[in-house]
Amino acid sequence: MSQQHHFRFGVINEQPLPRDAWLVQVRRVEALGFSTFLLRDHFADDFFGAQYAPFSALATAAAITTRLHVGTMVISNDFRHPIILANEAATLDVLSGGRFELGIGAGWLRAEFEAAGLTYDPNGVRVDRLEAALPIIKGFWSDQAVTYSGKHYHISNLTGFPKPNAKRVPILIGAGHKRMLSIAGREADIVGVLTSSVASGEIKSVSAERLAESVAQKVQWIREGAQQVSAQRFEQIELSLIPDFILSDQREAAAQAYLQQRGWQGTTPQQVFDMPSVFIGTVDEIIADLVAKRQHFGFSYMVVPDSQMESIAPIVARLTGC
Repeated sequence: MSQQHHFRFGVINEQPLPRDAWLVQVRRVEALGFSTFLLRDHFADDFFGAQYAPFSALATAAAITTRLHVGTMVISNDFRHPIILANEAATLDVLSGGRFELGIGAGWLRAEFEAAGLTYDPNGVRVDRLEAALPIIKGFWSDQAVTYSGKHYHISNLTGFPKPNAKRVPILIGAGHKRMLSIAGREADIVGVLTSSVASGEIKSVSAERLAESVAQKVQWIREGAQQVSAQRFEQIELSLIPDFILSDQREAAAQAYLQQRGWQGTTPQQVFDMPSVFIGTVDEIIADLVAKRQHFGFSYMVVPDSQMESIAPIVARLTGC
């Protein structure tokens, strides 16, 4: 189990509302006490629907708020050269007053790559490229010039500007399988653990990925990666999920409906209640489960879609900072 980090909550923007309504929504996220306002990195109207481009939209969100952090959940590494990404991230960090968090992953949505005419390399190659990109990004933020020569990137004596406020931007790595989670354990400040599978190039929600024992194994892979750096590193990592919150005063019935909706035959309501990324019940019951599951698994940073931000606001108000 990770050292207990304080709870915080983020909102991921899924509704690209017209400008004025979108600005109102961003301010509402801050007013409700959420810690972060997040955007995915998709340009094709595929699985998640239409999305605003992350850096432009997040810069706007930071400009109209004062406390709210902004971040990506997550950038597809293959869409941008790491130097360009590091430059964008550092600039947004500086101009937001240190309120940017860089979420990054290897990219996964095959249909999006193909629609844009981008090469969708095998999983291992995309992960190789992400692993190579991370030290380049961090090097751009450092006080030293970046020189790197490898299979995927070549950088020669490049000095980065601007420098982030706190020497570096916090990095979240989104991952769901052993190799990526190990890299995240070595490299990330925050690890967003996937509880659905994207290895096929499509997103698949299967109960096996969400079971308590499966998520415990994912956390162990993060720990093993962290231990390659130091014995203390795992305790410094913030663990994150995008969970399902289902508010109901009929827990058993709500769990049965949840199983039927997903077609998870062979999975029991008790297994659902035990899942680290599913919370069903009243506000009080969900708060108790959040605290208990943090104690057991270590997850403290929870992200919800904007469609749920009002309904879970009472939970945010009671648990943020605890």
